[in-house]
Formats: sequence, C-alpha cells, structure tokens
Amino acid sequence: MAATAALTALGSLSACGGSASGSSATSASNPYNTLKPGVLKVTIEPYQPYTALQGDKLVGIDSEILQAAAAKLNLKIETQVTDFNGMLGSIQSRRADITIGGIAWTKKRQEQGLFTDPPYYSPPAMAVHSGKQYSTVQSLQGLSLGTVTGYVWVDSIKSIPGAKLHAYPNAQGVFNDLSAGRIQVGFLDPLLVIYTQQKRPDMHFTTQYLTPPTDAEVKQKPTYDALRPYMTSFYIPKQEPKLEQAISAQIRQMYTDGEMTALIKKYGGDPNQFLKPSPWMAGQRQGVDRPAGWQPPSI
Repeated sequence: MAATAALTALGSLSACGGSASGSSATSASNPYNTLKPGVLKVTIEPYQPYTALQGDKLVGIDSEILQAAAAKLNLKIETQVTDFNGMLGSIQSRRADITIGGIAWTKKRQEQGLFTDPPYYSPPAMAVHSGKQYSTVQSLQGLSLGTVTGYVWVDSIKSIPGAKLHAYPNAQGVFNDLSAGRIQVGFLDPLLVIYTQQKRPDMHFTTQYLTPPTDAEVKQKPTYDALRPYMTSFYIPKQEPKLEQAISAQIRQMYTDGEMTALIKKYGGDPNQFLKPSPWMAGQRQGVDRPAGWQPPSI
C-alpha cells in the first residue's frame, strides 16, 4: 500500500487510541517484547491478494510471509481487521505488534514506527481504463487519477500538471470509478491490479507499468519518487526493535532459500520485478533507519 512520499497527516493517527507502551517487557518468556508474550497481534485490511481474513485464517502473500516468520519465531498470530489508516495508527499508538499488506517504506512513516527489511519490491503499476495506453508521467497530465486516501501516490498525483486527484477510502472505490470511466487511471499495488483484472474482466481495465521518472525529474519534483518502484515492509512499533530484527532476519532467509521466489510466482508476480531492488533504494534507508553499509535483500 504505497511508496515513498509524504502522506496524509500521520500525527493524528498516532494520537488515536490508548497507548500500550510499557505494558510488556523483554524477558525470557517474551523475547520480542510483544504486547502479549508468545502472541503477535497483527492488523490488516481486507486487501487481497496481499491480506485477508477468511474465517479465522489469514490469507494473502503478506500473510503467508508473516506466518512463515512467526512459526519460526514461535509466535501465535492474532488478527484484527481495520482500514489502512487504522493499520498505521495501530502501530504508531502501539495497539498492535505489526501491520502488513503491501505497506511502503517512507521516511515520514519510519519516524513513528519501525520497518522490516523489504519482503518484496513493488513496481509502479497502473490500472488503466478501456485499453488506453499511458507509459510516462507526461502522458498522465490532465487526466483524472485515482488512489486510496493515505497512499503515497496522493502527493504524486497532486504534482502532475493538470491531473485531478480522486481519493477513495479503499481500493474498491478506485476500481468502481475506473470501470465507470470517471477516472482514467488508478494507482494501486501491482499484485492487487493483476489479481482484480483476472477476477473481474467485466471491469474492462488493463495492467500497465509506468516508466519510472528519472533522477532529474525526481530532483525537480521529489513527490515523483512515489512513481518509482518502492520497498514494501512490515510496520512495527518503536518499542519492539527485537521483533523487527527477528522478522527482518526471517525475510532475508526466505530470499536465500527460494521461499520468497515461490510465493511471488504463486501470486502472479515476476521475481525479477518484485525481488530485485532498484539502485537508489539502499540510499533511501542508509543513515535513516539502517546503517551506512546496509543493502536491501535480493534474489
């Protein structure tokens, strides 16, 4: 759920709900300082193929990654369903231990939480109405463009000359207006676009990939950075650094043993697109929430 630019005001999100800081402590019985010993409280929104709750079963690619990591860490998962802003707020106010579902790393978000290493990368995908062709930022000028409130594409769309932003509470609103022709392009996570196109051919849209803006274009308009491939991550409260480190280690192991490649293929993605970082990604986090020599995982 969206890339590398500033979003809606997150300060208000961190103020909602009661603070749970100090409610647990690292110990032999609670080595990861989770809210409940031995339990990983996760918040999601229904967002297939990334996350969903079917009965009491957590499904989707992010869910499968988290379940694999939790099993190896001997943590039982408890799931709460909310919306995207609620997911972010649950971490910033420490009402959950982790939130997942295509969440993009951003400098602003990391100021209020911890991000794991990327489980996969997200290329800039567009859902495009009625077979039109758009390949560059310039080709989007003057169009009606949709995304979800809180996603980082919001500020990018605002920066495109003449483009009109349509922000929706969820992805279904984007797809509905795209199908009806009220918007020409929807910016959403690529596996979701692929999944919905396969499941709903009656909506008459195609999946297209945007040519990423150049370094010069991003320098001129920093919000264009969200129109490039971005790092997804799992988001964890500041009070739980040992949990972040443990899950990051499991993510890296899944790259090494081929498990991540198998999952990307299972959900319709190309491992070369989703499991190889872009050259600039390391620099985004080095000296911010990672040491100077950090490199993102890669197949």
